[in-house]
Amino acid sequence: MDDLADLSATALLDAFRAKTVSPVEATKAALERIARLDDAVNAFCLVDEELALAEARKSEDRWQSGSPIGVLDGVPTSIKDLLLTRGWPTLRGSRLTDADQAWDEDAPSVARLREAGAVLIGKTTSPEFGWKGVTDNPLTGNTGNAWNETKTSGGSSGGSASAVALGMGALSVGTDGGGSVRIPAAFSGIVGLKPTYGAIPIYPTSPFGTLSHAGPMTRTVEDAALMMDVLTEFDSRDWSAMKPPSQSFTSGLHDSIAGLRIAYSRDLGYAAVDPDVAASVDAAVHVLASLGAIVEEVDPGFDDPREAYHVLWFAGAGKVIESYDRARWNELDPALLEVATIGRGTSAMDYLAANQVRADLGLKMGAFHEKYDLLATPTLPIGAFDVGQEVPTGSGMTRWTEWTPFTYPFNLTQQPAISVPCGLTADGLPIGLQLVGPRHSDALVLRAAAAYENAVPFGRPPLISSSR
Repeated sequence: MDDLADLSATALLDAFRAKTVSPVEATKAALERIARLDDAVNAFCLVDEELALAEARKSEDRWQSGSPIGVLDGVPTSIKDLLLTRGWPTLRGSRLTDADQAWDEDAPSVARLREAGAVLIGKTTSPEFGWKGVTDNPLTGNTGNAWNETKTSGGSSGGSASAVALGMGALSVGTDGGGSVRIPAAFSGIVGLKPTYGAIPIYPTSPFGTLSHAGPMTRTVEDAALMMDVLTEFDSRDWSAMKPPSQSFTSGLHDSIAGLRIAYSRDLGYAAVDPDVAASVDAAVHVLASLGAIVEEVDPGFDDPREAYHVLWFAGAGKVIESYDRARWNELDPALLEVATIGRGTSAMDYLAANQVRADLGLKMGAFHEKYDLLATPTLPIGAFDVGQEVPTGSGMTRWTEWTPFTYPFNLTQQPAISVPCGLTADGLPIGLQLVGPRHSDALVLRAAAAYENAVPFGRPPLISSSR
């Protein structure tokens, strides 16, 4: 039964339809995988076995009667602990969050998953308030990598990434304000999509503003497309949400990419990239060319917008902590308090200047995509480093943004960007290929990622086999 935990959501749904596997069996397999592996990686901060099995039994009855309620009916799914989930506390990795309150509302993505019949099994770990690109916090500790638990899973959706990679539920939904879906996806060997801003409704409004997106985290691109069909449904609580798409994201997913114009930038003109990462991404881009894409090596031509991003992100961090008792700020992650303090000192003029950098970057990328359908880059310039560290030891870096030069620019521009696994570092850790499209081209980004994935299948973490 445990091998059911390795099946994609699409494969599980096919098996439910054929009545060769039941949602109860699939849920038990995911829960058994959690029981066996989560002590090693600490992906979950909450698991509700009783509720999950009860919902799986309801799903099983629906499938038996031929009346599933939605396209994800019976699929074991986890939720990042930044997203409100009815009946479960959303502590956001912080000692400052009061668990003893009414938890009676779902975030839009969680509500849509319930409506689609997904079996919610628990909540996954995040750094405190999702503020950084690795996953550790004062409340639940460190979250390890699915491929080597002594390395970081990335962040801030690191718990979701480790859970999905290890078969502890086929699907998860994360959030991405500077790479927080794509960073852990790349480090963990899974697929992570940051959609166009507004494609997936968000509520409550993020203190980090329009940098913050929600997105699917899956083991296959097809599963990500399937989740997008669910997560992009309308929710009136998000005033900035886009109109839901008129066509399924799975439609045309496996069409040819012949003739697609892809720009390939090894370093965006300013990033330092480890040689093994560069070699794997080079090889991945050659695969895209072999599938008929027209690939040209070219940089998009913008300077590193990190300082402008810091102004916006640190101000968001300052906004996060202001609603909590100042006498308890010493209980925060010290680095979070440091950047939040900087953010609280940001002037309106500094904030507007950073937004102007953002607008100029969006303008430049809009013009760039008049010529190129997609931009290909590494997702990250390095492989996963030691768990519990914000930056690699001995690197001379201070903040997580120094090793994520390929992710945060496209939160500034609100473009869709996906990470798909494309190789391993010399020490056996996953590498990600990032594909970025113009705003509203989410289906195209998924199609290109699916073409690559189908051409070069990726393996599963050795931790699954070694722990038997």
